[in-house]
Amino acid sequence: MNDYAAVSAYQQSAARGASPVGLIIALYDTILRDFRRALTALDSSNVEARVFELNHALTVIAHLRDVLDHQQGGSAAAQLSRFYDLTHTMIMEANVSGSRATLLKLVDMYSGLRQAWEQTERQVSASTAAQSDSGHAPSLEPTAKSSLPLPPSIEFSTEPIPAAPSARWSA
Repeated sequence: MNDYAAVSAYQQSAARGASPVGLIIALYDTILRDFRRALTALDSSNVEARVFELNHALTVIAHLRDVLDHQQGGSAAAQLSRFYDLTHTMIMEANVSGSRATLLKLVDMYSGLRQAWEQTERQVSASTAAQSDSGHAPSLEPTAKSSLPLPPSIEFSTEPIPAAPSARWSA
């Protein structure tokens, strides 16, 4: 078994035992890994790899957007949807221009949101443990869309992102 297969097997095993919030954290880890690989590809002038990694990040983000439950999530779900729309635009811009600054900003933004989800996971775990200790098991009934708790309120800047300087594509 090569290293990639071993890592993949481990990730699949971990995902099967993860909580719903843990799965979201794993998806954010995937997005961050995609961004870091895109940065490495950018540094080595590998346009094909950069585009592949950023397209993969877009696919994961589309999935996260699709599972948002706007009825139960309310304004938090709407904020996350706007966040995903904003970062989609930033990724497309980075894909075309090869902007290192935009990719670093994306890493920063998704790292912060990942930390918020991690905090939510700790709070849910503590709450679940408290309910188990009291003899009241939490409900794990699935719904049509995931009824995941949303992270604490996150404020996103509405300031426009400065345009990256024009860059020439090199193949």
